[in-house]
Amino acid sequence: MPRVGRLQVRRLQGGLPLAGVLLLGACGSDDADVDTRVEPSSPSRGQSEEPASGEASNEGTPSLPGVALPEGTPAGAPGGPPPPAPGAYGERAALLAPNSEMAVAEVDGKVYVLGGYPSSRDVQTTVQIYDPVADAWRFAAPMLVPTHHPVAVGFEGKLFSLGGQLQGDVNTERAFALDTVTDAWTELAPLPTPRGGGAAARIDDRIYVVGGRPPAGNAFEVYDVSDDAWTVLPSLPLAFDERNHLIAAAIGGKIYVAGGRYDGGGFASPMTDSLDVFDPAVGTWSSAAPMLRPRGGINGVAAFGCFHVWGGEGSGIGEPNDVFPDHDVYDPLTNTWAALPPLPVPVHGVTGGVFLDGLIYMPGGGTSSGGNSGSVIHQVFRPDRTCEANDGQALPR
Repeated sequence: MPRVGRLQVRRLQGGLPLAGVLLLGACGSDDADVDTRVEPSSPSRGQSEEPASGEASNEGTPSLPGVALPEGTPAGAPGGPPPPAPGAYGERAALLAPNSEMAVAEVDGKVYVLGGYPSSRDVQTTVQIYDPVADAWRFAAPMLVPTHHPVAVGFEGKLFSLGGQLQGDVNTERAFALDTVTDAWTELAPLPTPRGGGAAARIDDRIYVVGGRPPAGNAFEVYDVSDDAWTVLPSLPLAFDERNHLIAAAIGGKIYVAGGRYDGGGFASPMTDSLDVFDPAVGTWSSAAPMLRPRGGINGVAAFGCFHVWGGEGSGIGEPNDVFPDHDVYDPLTNTWAALPPLPVPVHGVTGGVFLDGLIYMPGGGTSSGGNSGSVIHQVFRPDRTCEANDGQALPR
């Protein structure tokens, strides 16, 4: 298939003076040779939608320092299903097809789920679109290449799918964009480093892609949407080499990268609790407070200036099905983490989340470790606080 994009790789020469915008991409999970499918954990583990009291109970859960959301903060799409109580979970219409190891992004108020594979491990070209107002899914034009473990970002009416892995777990450098108006895909300039199991975040018209399964290593690159060109940036710090199945978010003009695996790409690989921060203004990395415990195969999103990180998988982690139920939140203003109520159904294998109209959308994912448990579950969470400055100004750089 001919490529219509062009490869332009530029090495970083000094800082990139970029303005800050809140957004996120994320990461996925991994493969397994043995089918370990089991029934999902009971929703009773976390808070369900519409608690009897009408309010979420956080009793026994550490409180996150921050500012309460102002009254009248929207929650849920206008005309859509009623939202859960603040600090509680709910559920929305199930996916049209089970999936995990896929990417999730938002374009023009709709949630897109693309690529990945179900329990059969047959790599998909499927693109599913969720409309929060109708609480319904439909299919979009399929991807041009079957891909799992890609990263996806939405921007100006387009859905960008960058990298990932092909059948046989082969890393790919190919990148594509779906025009959501014409429902047509276009191939873009390829990534400098083939990768799957990485993470992505956007600031303005630049998409940052970090980490990935070996041999991608700790590679860090940025794609300029306007120029269809890539720039190679300073690698993720090498304290944990070959970092993959991690998560990233853009908050206050900086890129936050949390957790992941290292020293291998399998779910039994060692995991880290690291939180690293890249400042595009000066082109350097720094370290922030570590997560509450090491996790790989995690997912997350930025919401009200906070970095929400949930789920993940491992081997012998002491959790049912070897899937993490944890949902933790990081406040960049105070450099602190706090635990939120656990996921009703713990999941892994999703790269990217969506924060839209006051709700975090968490579609799909695997319910047991490995790649044999793709689901159709569609969980949502309603954040109940903000990590933004009291005066409403941008977060300090």
